[in-house]
Amino acid sequence: METIVNYETDEKVSIVTLNRPAKLNAISKDMRTQLSQTLRRADEDAATCVVVLRAEGRSFCVGYDISGGDPAKEAWRHDALKWHESLSEDVAMETLPWDMKKPVIASVQGHALGGGCELAMLCDITIAAADATFGEPEVRFSNVGPAMIMPWLVGLKKARELIYMGDSIDAEEALRLGMINKIVPVAELRAATLKFAKRMTLISPEALYGAKRAINRGAEAGGLRNAINVGLEVLAPLYAAKTEFGMKFAEIRKKDGLGAALKWRAAQFRE
Repeated sequence: METIVNYETDEKVSIVTLNRPAKLNAISKDMRTQLSQTLRRADEDAATCVVVLRAEGRSFCVGYDISGGDPAKEAWRHDALKWHESLSEDVAMETLPWDMKKPVIASVQGHALGGGCELAMLCDITIAAADATFGEPEVRFSNVGPAMIMPWLVGLKKARELIYMGDSIDAEEALRLGMINKIVPVAELRAATLKFAKRMTLISPEALYGAKRAINRGAEAGGLRNAINVGLEVLAPLYAAKTEFGMKFAEIRKKDGLGAALKWRAAQFRE
């Protein structure tokens, strides 16, 4: 298996790097497996107390790889139970930053879309480059990301707008909504994120763990974990459904490629 998630440390900081830049770090099955393994490795590394999640290339992560071409997946594309199994594994990976003992800082440039957006939102802190964009466009081809974290960060009204329409927002809007913590120039993203992470390492690991656990348990007492579980249960069958837009999208993707299918759908939303 090609290594597409890298691990390194810098003093007391673990750095996990998505390294599939030619595909804008779209999440393949191999990347999902390696990212899960590497995040667990970072959490267990006794020499560090803070984790940075970053990516090579011009985009953080454009979500799950929907380019097609997997005969095994095509064979069960209308099987709701198979989709539930697959999406359960996706959600388990995305929620790892939430479940880890150590705080996780997402360092985001370019696109953070779909599962990539959810992953960034489930990190403790998100630092964005000025060129970053965030959104969950899956609804435009009749899917909806099952990890329903966005309403907890930006509120129900704005989350409905973004999830129902599949629109993306820039870093300034994401900051205003409370989706991210700060914006830095593109060229300074890596250094600024590492500086922030190293400043956090000045806090005792025990205090960081206690604070994270208290915040998370409070949110879960308010229903966050149930909301994510319900999202998975409700939305998994949608991925197996035959819808007008979903079938047309799949038809264009098969005939002319993913890029053509995305352009076809995006053209309908131009104002």
